Amino acid sequence: MTDSQTTPASSRRTFLTGAAVAGTAALGFPTVVKAQGPITMRWQSTWPQKDIFHEYALDFAKKVNDMTGGDLKIDVLPAGAVVPAFGLLDAVSKGTLDGGHGVLVYHYGKQTALALWGSGPGYGMDANMLLSWHKYGGGKQLLQKLYASIGANVMSFPYGPMFTQPLGWYKKPITKADDFKGLKFRTVGISIDVFQGLGAAVNALPGAEIVPAMDRGLLDAAEFNNATSDRILGFADVSKVCMLQSYHQNAEQLEITFNKTKFDGLPDKMKAIIENAVEAASADMAWKSIDRYSKDYIELQTKDKVRFYKTPDSVLQKQLEIYDQVVDKKSSDNPMFKEIVESQKAFAARAVKWDLDTNVSRRMAYNHYFGAKPGAPAQKKS
Repeated sequence: MTDSQTTPASSRRTFLTGAAVAGTAALGFPTVVKAQGPITMRWQSTWPQKDIFHEYALDFAKKVNDMTGGDLKIDVLPAGAVVPAFGLLDAVSKGTLDGGHGVLVYHYGKQTALALWGSGPGYGMDANMLLSWHKYGGGKQLLQKLYASIGANVMSFPYGPMFTQPLGWYKKPITKADDFKGLKFRTVGISIDVFQGLGAAVNALPGAEIVPAMDRGLLDAAEFNNATSDRILGFADVSKVCMLQSYHQNAEQLEITFNKTKFDGLPDKMKAIIENAVEAASADMAWKSIDRYSKDYIELQTKDKVRFYKTPDSVLQKQLEIYDQVVDKKSSDNPMFKEIVESQKAFAARAVKWDLDTNVSRRMAYNHYFGAKPGAPAQKKS
């Protein structure tokens, strides 16, 4: 029988097969289509590859990669791989990078109000409270408005609450506010204005450049962030004195950014996964930091012979006074700065009071169970 010849039986079989296929489609069974490859994104962080902050960036990317089953694959490069750390916002906005991982205060030169997400005393809020303000107190809408005002084509997700950052690393302990006069100091964001108000000569540098600058004498002192980052970046190689507690960055958090055009083009399901992955990574980062920072705090003292001191209350009070002066001036010059400050203050007034009235001090319980630990920072009178 040739290909063109058919019998009644074969015709009936052909008809039944076709009907079965049609019936399957009508019943809603999935048809087999050619699978498309995963969506890939090239990212960069603002951190050196060895820093724990870059590890946090990789943690977020892995969560997204895992939760999408590999349908979205984010590859994260360290600072400088494509653009300098302070060039991340422009690179993501223009689409040179699909996304990035950093902090909002690194965009201070673009719009000073961006530094209000973490640079300063937070009106008594810690970083987790500031994230609460961002999600539930109007901060998210204000940030979108702020980025739109400078033409930044980005989708921003603040996350990852940071603990109070040290006053910094010095050649000798800071005992009074006047000790900052003439000091060549590194910081970023609104903290630049605060330390300038204290009399320091400030130079804003990304993390990887700080220790080399101190080693060459270009800086007398500097602050970065936490015990683990500071230890990994080598601060103990150029200084043996670290001052704990400060209001210059009391409530900072990390930031995940996507190129907005790229993000808007994703399927809704994938957008939802990303938004939930941000919150999962935020919690995980907070838990991991407690574990790692506490270990490195001990290592800095026992292995690296660093001496920790509590910042005198007189210096802390002076920081608050100068911060208020800086904020008043910037609010008068920048309507959006003022709008954000007023929103934060309104949220903090109730949130911080609730916190202080509700939560018991941990100091008493710690002393009850562990006494005065040898690793605790020396108490210096202000």
